[in-house]
Formats: sequence, C-alpha cells, structure tokens
Amino acid sequence: MIQPLTDAKPYTLTPGSNGVIETQTLEVSIGPQHPSTHGVFRMDCVLDGESVVALKPVMGYLHRNHEQLAERMAWLGSMPYTDRLDYFNSMTNNWAYALAVEKLAGIKVPDRAEYIRVIMAELTRLLNHSCVIGFMLQDLGAWGTPLLYAFRERERILDLYEAVSGSRMMCNYMRFGGVRVNLTDENLATAKDIATRFPRFLDEFEKLLTNNEVLLARTQRVGVLPKELAINAGISGPMARASGVDYDLRKVDKYGVYGRLEFRVPLGDIGDVYDRYYIRVLEMRESIKILQQALRDIPQGPHIAPEVKLRNFKIPPGDGYGRIEGPKGELGFYLVSDEGGKQPYRYHVRPPSFINLTILEDMCVGHKVADVVVILGSVDIVLGEVDR
Repeated sequence: MIQPLTDAKPYTLTPGSNGVIETQTLEVSIGPQHPSTHGVFRMDCVLDGESVVALKPVMGYLHRNHEQLAERMAWLGSMPYTDRLDYFNSMTNNWAYALAVEKLAGIKVPDRAEYIRVIMAELTRLLNHSCVIGFMLQDLGAWGTPLLYAFRERERILDLYEAVSGSRMMCNYMRFGGVRVNLTDENLATAKDIATRFPRFLDEFEKLLTNNEVLLARTQRVGVLPKELAINAGISGPMARASGVDYDLRKVDKYGVYGRLEFRVPLGDIGDVYDRYYIRVLEMRESIKILQQALRDIPQGPHIAPEVKLRNFKIPPGDGYGRIEGPKGELGFYLVSDEGGKQPYRYHVRPPSFINLTILEDMCVGHKVADVVVILGSVDIVLGEVDR
C-alpha cells in the first residue's frame, strides 16, 4: 500500500491582481508521426489547458511530385499514378482523370462503359464511407469492432476489383473512352450480391452506432462547420452536404449516366461530426439504389470506344477541366495540351482532401484536444491526395 508523504503540501493556484487565475498557453505538435493524423501530417496546436486556442495544419511531409511527373510522360502513362492519389479510391481517381482527357480530346464513351464506371464508382463510395466511419470511431476510442465490420465488407468489394482489374487497390482500370476489361456475367452477379447484402450490414452498423450514447456525447455539437463557411471555403462532398449545402456533381453535371438514375442527395442541419457520420450512412443507402438500377439497366455493347487508339495517343492543343463527385468530394483534373499533344503541358489536380482540410482550425477552436482527433477523422483525408 502506498503511504502519503507526511510533509506534502496541497497545490494551490493564486489569483492575479484582478482576481482571475492567470494561465499560460502551451504549444503542442500532434504529428507528423502520430496514429491520429492518418499519415505523415502535423497539427500545431496552441492550448489553454486542454482547450484549443489555435490550430495550424502542416502538410508537405509526403510530397511525391505527382503533377510534375505527369507532365513528363504520355497521357496514358499517368493513369496508374492517379491510383496513388487516394489509394482507397483508385477507381474514382481513374475516372476523374479519364473524364478530363475525354473532354479535352472529344471522346464519346459507349453506354456499357458508362454503366460500368458508375457501378465501380458507387462500390468505391460504399468502401470509402464504411471504412472512414470505422476509422473515425477508432479515433474516438471504439477500438476494433466498427472498423473490422467495415473491413469485412471492404474485402468483398476488393475481391471484385481484383477479379476485374488484377489488383485489389491500385486498379489502373479506366481507359480513355471506356474501361480496360469488360465485366463478365460472373462479375455482374458478384456486384449484385454485394448490393443485395450491403443493406443488412448497414442496418447492423447503425444499430451498433447511430444511437450509441458515447457516440452522441462525443460528436453532437462538436466540430460544427457553418453552411456559409463551407460554401466560401470551397468545401465539397459529404462535409459540405452535412452542413446543408445542396451540391452533388452527380446531380449538377450529370456525368456518366447519373442523369438516368434516381437517387436523393441527403443533407444535414448542423454540420457537426455526428452529421458528417450520418450523411455518409445515408449516402451509402443511396449508392445501393444507384447500384441496383445500374446493374439492372446495363446494356450490351463495347466496353471501350473502338475508334480510340491508345498507342501513340495524342490530343490537339487546348485546355480542359474534368471533375467527378468522388467519395471525399469534388475531384478534378485541369489539363493543358500544347503542340505535339503527346503529353500534358500542364497537369493539375483539385484534391478534395486538401481543400476540405483548410477549415480544420475553424472547426477545432474552443474544443478539447481529444475532440480534435475526432474532428480530423470526420474530415476524411488521405495524405497521398493532400501532398500529391
């Protein structure tokens, strides 16, 4: 048994001349190598006790020269590099880049290829949203169960990716004018099975989480992002919609065949961490509806435009911007072609992870250090996209 010190004196705080206890702020660096930062990323925090007074996100530890590399290689040579931007969502990365090139080159994509792209994109949204909820709950302290449940479903989707593209994560599947490999009847049956079984997983996931009193206490009114700030800062994706911003590129641009499909765009009211959690749950339910329609209506036909010759592929001079509604928000590619047209003169990525991270301080000031970790988790970043 530990005995108290007999000469120990109680610790007291002496008020200042105005009667208020004076405290000193403390500067703390969280990261760049810290489990809560989701990669090599640093947050410079100024703390008053455990309350955040100021916070500065510090990036650049993972810079890989993505854009400069793309300007030194052929158009198609950049496709596998897009996989590494958001390595969780290589299929949608491929699509955004392919769409930008197709706009610049005036390429028409066959209907079957457009449906295949939608199927792969919505499977990717299911994969991303379920896993980011698992990661966020892990940041909150719920070790194990939610993340492992999400990874169980992710494995089924990755099995399909591997069967179609030969790779589970770095798929390199899209091509200008379509996709690299057609979907077989067996592939389509697997996708239908995933779409049929996923709602049961979502029901179990919600039963475990949505009304959990610890989750409610730690996420409601925490990290609020006002609607006006979301719009002014260019925030997109589930983060913006959780704040009530009715903006989804699948509805706005109607790219691919999204204009033919029926689905809703869920919106939040408050824009706190809880809304960002629940918006992703609702978006997964809408993705299942989209998948069921696309799998039902997919036509026969070529999986790639036959007139597109990928060998010695060239683009006439010009510039263009292609964008999609990626799982994290608006993912866009700005491309410039000059004389010769064998490779991009300028290649620039508009990454949602980077843009959405810029308002981290606004969401964190006034909260505790423990809340900062959860708020960052609700943003959903991948450092490969932030430090491209």
